[in-house]
Amino acid sequence: MKCPFCGEDETQVIDSRVNEEGNSIRRRRRCGACDKRFTTYETAELTMPQVVKQNGTREEFSRDKLRVSFTRALHKRPVPTEYVDRALDNIVQKLLNLGEREIPARDLGESVMQELKLMDKVAYIRFASVYRSFSDVGDFHDVIRDLDHPRRKN
Repeated sequence: MKCPFCGEDETQVIDSRVNEEGNSIRRRRRCGACDKRFTTYETAELTMPQVVKQNGTREEFSRDKLRVSFTRALHKRPVPTEYVDRALDNIVQKLLNLGEREIPARDLGESVMQELKLMDKVAYIRFASVYRSFSDVGDFHDVIRDLDHPRRKN
């Protein structure tokens, strides 16, 4: 780490402490050349994948946009905010575990549907109707039937 005062490359760590949340480290350093002290912070940088839309455009992943999707689907439904936060955490963790630089928007939508299916059936149907562009009552019937009798995986 370069000294911010004199630009020297050689600095010495004289104290390290982990913050209360455990997600960053505070380091006190001393410059070997000018003997001045300064503080640095070290945190992990996690990069979320870019979302590839159906038309091929790319955009940054947005947790806030995902939250809006959940909020719309869950409008006037008796689901605590903590459940939404947990679902968002699950999706973010899933994306980080994939380790991909890009993810199709369709896959992200399917993840939202999986979480909603566990959380609230009405919200799941609401989201599915918009996400899958239902064109008639039969589409609703198919989703409801699938909720009542889920397909078995071989």
